[in-house]
Amino acid sequence: MKSQLLALAACIAAGTGPYAHAQDDWPARPIRVVVAFPAGSPGDTTARIVAEAVGQTLKQPLVVENRPGAGGNIGAEAVARAAADGYTFLQAPDTVVTINPAIYRKLNFKAEDLTPVVALANFNQMLVCGPSSGLRTLAQLDAEARKAPGALSYASGGQGVPGHLAMELYLSGAGLNVMHVPYKGPSPATQDVLAGQVPCGYLASPVVASYVSAGKLNGLAVSGDTRSVQAPDVPTMQQAGVAGYDATFREMLFAPKGTPAAIVNRMNDAVAQALARPDVKQKLQANDLDPRPESPEQTASRLRDDTAKWNAVIQKIHLQVN
Repeated sequence: MKSQLLALAACIAAGTGPYAHAQDDWPARPIRVVVAFPAGSPGDTTARIVAEAVGQTLKQPLVVENRPGAGGNIGAEAVARAAADGYTFLQAPDTVVTINPAIYRKLNFKAEDLTPVVALANFNQMLVCGPSSGLRTLAQLDAEARKAPGALSYASGGQGVPGHLAMELYLSGAGLNVMHVPYKGPSPATQDVLAGQVPCGYLASPVVASYVSAGKLNGLAVSGDTRSVQAPDVPTMQQAGVAGYDATFREMLFAPKGTPAAIVNRMNDAVAQALARPDVKQKLQANDLDPRPESPEQTASRLRDDTAKWNAVIQKIHLQVN
């Protein structure tokens, strides 16, 4: 019996035997992609644009399933606990592994429980204010916040999500106190900013840029180092006067820990092929998403760097979420 177990272990290590054969046959059935944010979010938009093209390459459909809540933690936990057989993946922003483990007091998964597969697209957050607020520039918001600390408020898509972190990065550096109003996703937050229920929001650019270009919201600045394709008149935070500021986020694809490297690499390649297609690239860019595929090793290295960067910010502002 011992010799049989040793032989099986040797087969697995060598990439031979029945387990390797199963990997060669992958995928043999539909693949589930759990999106950790609600419909209309950048992750949901990215998943639905890319899934069809990837499915064509892999000859199996990718079934998108929304599991939103808790800054992406609900969907992330579901995938972290799923079988590592290549039939369940997580679509979520990089924050689920770079930020959430540091800010949530209770988390039922660890960053290492998720294997990075590929970065699908970069996306910005955009600082916007409703017309009734009278705020059209970052300088005006700064002045208003200093007049009555804590009186001004802003919406985000939830505790610890990119918009929340991007705004707190700015506020901590500027020494401002603006009240945070978290929502369950950027779409409902946007609707309340449009309605004047909350004066401003730091929200996903793919969600709010069209309202800015239509004149329904005032765009003050975007979080990354490049302007929005949909609202090119809105400056970056650096261009608006915040030196050294950069809060670029990425929509990611993760697999459960232990997913065979052969499957991870094949999915990475299938996504890269999809993102290289002109029709896919055009659809993503039309939604203010910038496709930037990379190898699993490059993705893992960058995530480590981003984790160190955001952990320093979290410690500085003492951010904790129950």
